[in-house]
Amino acid sequence: MSRNHASTAEQRLADQAYSRIVEIILGGLGIGDRLPSESRLAESFGMSRTVVREALVRLAADGITESRRGAGSYVMRRPSLRLGVHMAFEELSATLGTYEVRFVLEAEAARLAARRRSTEQLMEIESAMAALRKALLSSDPAHDEDWRLHRAIFRGTANPAFEKAFEHLHEETMRIMRAGVDIARLREPAPIAAMVREHETIVEAIRAQDADGAALAMRWHLSEGRKRLMP
Repeated sequence: MSRNHASTAEQRLADQAYSRIVEIILGGLGIGDRLPSESRLAESFGMSRTVVREALVRLAADGITESRRGAGSYVMRRPSLRLGVHMAFEELSATLGTYEVRFVLEAEAARLAARRRSTEQLMEIESAMAALRKALLSSDPAHDEDWRLHRAIFRGTANPAFEKAFEHLHEETMRIMRAGVDIARLREPAPIAAMVREHETIVEAIRAQDADGAALAMRWHLSEGRKRLMP
C-alpha cells in the first residue's frame, strides 16, 4: 500500500472512531463525564491507539471534548441529535473540521472586505444581509441567504481566489448552515436573534471599513455558530 493510500485509510478510520466516540457521548455521557481511556476505546473499536488518539485530538479541536494531562478526555459539549437529520454522524468529523479552515479563511476575508470593498460590493453585502434577516425572522429556510451573504463578503476582498477557496467548502458549509438554523429554531427565539446580530455586526464593521473589527466579528460568529450545534 502506498503512503498516500495508507494515510487515506487512517483518516477514514479516524473518522469512524470520531463518530463512534460521539455515539458513546450521546448514548449517556453528560457534560464533565470522563470518556473511556484511549486504550479501552482502541480495544473496543478494534483500531490502533494512534487512530483513536487522532480522533480525540479532532474532538477536542471541535470543542466536544477536553484532554486533561494524566486524567484522560472529558465531555465538554454534546452535539445536538438534530445534526443527524442533516448529516450522517460518519460525516461529522469532516464537516465540523471545516470550522478551523473557516476561522482562518473567513476572518481574513472579512478583514480584506472591510478595507477593499467597493460601493457596489457593499450594496451587495447589505442586500444579502437584508434577505438573510428576513429569512431568519420568518419560518423560511435561511441557508441559501446565509451562503449568499458570506459569498458576498468574499467578493468584497477583490481577490477571486478567496471566493474560489470558499466554494470548495460549499457542501460542508451548507450542511452546517442548514443544521444551525434548524437547531436554533427548536429552542427559544434568542439563538435566531443572536444569529441576526452576529451577521449585522460583521456587515457594520465592513461598512465602517473597520478591518480588525470585521475579522473579530466573523471569528465570533463562527465560534458561536459551532456552539449552537451543541446546545
